[in-house]
Amino acid sequence: MYSGYKILMQMIKHEIITCERCGKRMECKANAFSKCQCSTIQLNLNEVQYVSEHYEGCLCAACLIQLKEEYRSFFQIKN
Repeated sequence: MYSGYKILMQMIKHEIITCERCGKRMECKANAFSKCQCSTIQLNLNEVQYVSEHYEGCLCAACLIQLKEEYRSFFQIKN
């Protein structure tokens, strides 16, 4: 059983984590950021600051999209 576990761990190159916002399980590829699902969401500096003011950990792409839209809605109301 140990050898099977070792093989499995060699296949898993990234950590399985939970999105801090929605609780969805996802694969974190921080050691290969350009391949991580969160890198597909483009945030400007203000959006990054908005997200970082509310969350410290990793967020899934869906939550990043929602927070980007939330920021834009809030910013439009303020102006």
